[in-house]
Amino acid sequence: MGALVLGAIGVVYGDIGTSVLYAVKEVFGSGHVPFTTDNVYGVLSMLFWTLTTIVSVKYVTLVLRADNNGEGGLVAMLTLASRAVADRPRLRHWMLLIGIFGTCLFYGDGVITPAISVLSAVEGLEVVSHTFTDYVMPLTLVILLALFWVQKKGTAGIGKFFGPITVIWFMVIAGLGVWHIVGHPEILWALSPWYAWKFTWDNPGTTFIILGALVLCVTGAEALYADMGHFGKKPIRLAWFSIVMPSLTLNYFGQGALLLANPEAVKNPFFMMAPKWALLPLVGLATMATVIASQALISGAFSVTKQVIQLGYLPRLQVRHTSVKDTGQIYMPFVNWGLFVLIVLAVGMFRSSSNLASAYGIAVTTDMLITTVLTFFVIRYAWKLPLWLCIGATSVFFCVDVLFWASNLLKLISGGWFPLLIAGSIFMLMVTWKDGRALLSHNLHAAAIELKPFLESLFLAPPARVDGTAVFMTAEIGMVPNAMLHNLKHNKVLHEYNVFVTVRSHEVPWIGAEERLEFESLGHNCWQVIINYGFKNDLNVPKALSRLAGRGLNIEPMTTSYFLSRDIVVPTIGAGLAPWREKLFAQMHHNATTAAEFLHLPSNAVVELGSKVEI
Repeated sequence: MGALVLGAIGVVYGDIGTSVLYAVKEVFGSGHVPFTTDNVYGVLSMLFWTLTTIVSVKYVTLVLRADNNGEGGLVAMLTLASRAVADRPRLRHWMLLIGIFGTCLFYGDGVITPAISVLSAVEGLEVVSHTFTDYVMPLTLVILLALFWVQKKGTAGIGKFFGPITVIWFMVIAGLGVWHIVGHPEILWALSPWYAWKFTWDNPGTTFIILGALVLCVTGAEALYADMGHFGKKPIRLAWFSIVMPSLTLNYFGQGALLLANPEAVKNPFFMMAPKWALLPLVGLATMATVIASQALISGAFSVTKQVIQLGYLPRLQVRHTSVKDTGQIYMPFVNWGLFVLIVLAVGMFRSSSNLASAYGIAVTTDMLITTVLTFFVIRYAWKLPLWLCIGATSVFFCVDVLFWASNLLKLISGGWFPLLIAGSIFMLMVTWKDGRALLSHNLHAAAIELKPFLESLFLAPPARVDGTAVFMTAEIGMVPNAMLHNLKHNKVLHEYNVFVTVRSHEVPWIGAEERLEFESLGHNCWQVIINYGFKNDLNVPKALSRLAGRGLNIEPMTTSYFLSRDIVVPTIGAGLAPWREKLFAQMHHNATTAAEFLHLPSNAVVELGSKVEI
């Protein structure tokens, strides 16, 4: 349990743990809150109760209960909710669209978070000396480049240091907070919700505006749920209540005590908490903490992308496994460098953590709102709880999420459009791919030949048989694959054993080995095989087929040939998609990684060009 708690601190809480770098600074630096003692108390009280309401109650207490076979995250909740309303196809369709858009927002968050975290840490050098100001952006970009460069080597080697470093980080920020609270212990009165209520009552308009900055204190809250499958509910809860929340609270209140003693510290209250001799070590530790927070998000982007691909919303991309023990440790070059380019663009456009804060929040709050909505459908239709209880359990969080979301809409012009543009572009790609594949499947199915009647007619006058096994990959169960037709047409032979394999991805995280295979004998040494995978399983066709040994069919690697078809997609006008979407789908289809690589087929797999298919 101790190791899991330590791992949860290093991976799950890296993002929210570095929010102390910029949350208080942005609230008071916005210029909307006059600097008075009452306002300091009110803002600190709102920070504490925001952490309590959104993280402690909503995520740690409620949302962590909605596990999908032990897995968490928006994709897991989406599949759980969509299965619960399977008998309501229209509702399920819109729920899937909303959930997929929420997943796309994760990428927008994945661009802003590393940029604002690392930049805010390096900006601590400006507190040491103004001569470092010109070096902040170049150093930030160098650190980010190094972070993305090492991704191809995997996180197994450096992951074991994440927990201890992050624990040191929380101990340091807690110690800094205590050091300043001792000088002004009366600041702890701000723990009372009375001060938050009084501030809101006296300044309703200002309160609504600063909600967009207050939300910065809960950045990374979604990671609590997303990483549940890695660590489990109990370690995540223990880590939060025993170490993370107390450390964050002490540091926020320590910053408040500092501001009461020295109002000029508002320009960067976190780093000005430290004595001068400790500034450079603190900047170094903060940089390591933000790199760890960014690493967790980058790894999450790889994992989410793989899940979305297996759900059929993105084309196949190159996936490299960086660990022989943990199949969850993967590296996706396209996703890695795509994120890096967008992060460099964000740093170059916004140039400071304060400017990036104006772009931050919309993606996070929209994701939180979507999570609340999906949670309602899970507890109502999957858990079958009474309607009044479901409404009562989610309505408070829904109202809170709507308030934060509406406040962040005020940032739309000043930078909030940036993560929304990223999410919208990726959403368009996903929907285009899903719709295009549906049209392609329909057209292929209309022109396909049924497998069983074809084999019956074929063996009336069978062609020459050759030694070995042919494995034909086919997307349509019970249909003749084009690769087989081409083999018969050009080579005039049929292998001694023929296996027709279809891979199915299901809306569950994991499918166990005992449920992996379905197979049926078609006679004449021919078999129909279906391989089932969950969206978190690792696709490996040869490994799955090896389980047929002893069941009447032995797949010998040295005598087995793999055949698969790659159809040529030709965009047409008026065939179900807008012309520009047809061309986009055709380009995505052309650039997709071949199924041979994606399904871990051996290097001798034969890729046959199929017939032209118009969409």
